[in-house]
Amino acid sequence: MERHLALIALFAALIAALGLVPRIDLVSGVPITAQSLGVMLAGAVLGARRGFLAVLLLLLLVAVGLPLLAGGRGGLGVFVGPTAGFVFGFPVAAFVTGWIVEHWRAPIGISAFVASLFGGVVVLYAFGAIGMALVLSKTVPEALLLTSPFLIGDIIKAGLTALITRELARLRPGVVLSRNAA
Repeated sequence: MERHLALIALFAALIAALGLVPRIDLVSGVPITAQSLGVMLAGAVLGARRGFLAVLLLLLLVAVGLPLLAGGRGGLGVFVGPTAGFVFGFPVAAFVTGWIVEHWRAPIGISAFVASLFGGVVVLYAFGAIGMALVLSKTVPEALLLTSPFLIGDIIKAGLTALITRELARLRPGVVLSRNAA
């Protein structure tokens, strides 16, 4: 149990650290960041429940004002801005990614890639587009069009998640909790 708590905290810290990678702001107000890579990794490595908890921990720290999101953003304001849908989608994306890796017994690299595409791209974009539509007074298709510049980068992040998860499983199989009963 203590090991799992430590890994949850570690992945929350990893997602926060990935926010330090310089962000690129788009016209929509939504930045391109590396944090979605951390969300995908949390699900693929820790599994559904623990990945969800890692992201939830990060969001709780953000809610109390810690500047842990890309560009040093924190506080309750991030939950009502143009990125709010993505922020609310982070824990769900980690959960879905982890659930797929846990239940689909394809080779770990393949399942992590497909799971990251579905959880970390499809699910996250659904949340993000709905949030952008609400905040920016757009239709969902218009908001989806605004998210299109992210697609190539997020597919690359899904590939990186697959490679990292596969190598972790090869080098330290006990760390990839999504494939272990522990």
